[in-house]
Amino acid sequence: MNTLEAIYKRRSIRKFTDEPVSEEQVDILLHAAFSAPTAANVQPWEFIVITETEIMEKLKEKFIFARYNAPCAVVVCGNMDLAFKGQGKDMWVCDCSAAIENMLLAATDIGLGTVWIGVYPIESNIRPVRKLLDIPDYVIPLSIIYIGHPAEEKEGRSRYNEKRVYWQKYDSGRKHKTKDKPIIGHY
Repeated sequence: MNTLEAIYKRRSIRKFTDEPVSEEQVDILLHAAFSAPTAANVQPWEFIVITETEIMEKLKEKFIFARYNAPCAVVVCGNMDLAFKGQGKDMWVCDCSAAIENMLLAATDIGLGTVWIGVYPIESNIRPVRKLLDIPDYVIPLSIIYIGHPAEEKEGRSRYNEKRVYWQKYDSGRKHKTKDKPIIGHY
């Protein structure tokens, strides 16, 4: 599969088979994550791989909106001791998000399904993840990526919207209709 095929084929998968994700497959995803660009090559990321059923169940208990039957999860965190200080301190979010996207595309390429669950910046999401996984205060969980073999198939597509593209400068007079907003759950 080439890069564009993976981009267009990638979809959020919420139904998984019981087949486990192999360590080799997780390793491929982590190598893809570590290949992402970072501001000034800071690499502020850390990854917690979860495959134990008991921990997965506890994680799902904490997130009512993310109770999917995936056999594996990767919690992507930003280590503030490694991140920029001062004005650039929030660049870790961009860096870790690039790593996440690389994992999602790599998973698509090797036939796995994923769904990206946001944690940061919602404190009521951060606290239970931090507590369950013994994450120290200087490490912030950004997202949870559920990974598994898909039990559903979704057609690939692009959501290109020319109304969201500006050339040379922003046109603040352009109006967007309500229907231009994304529909929650349809990504």
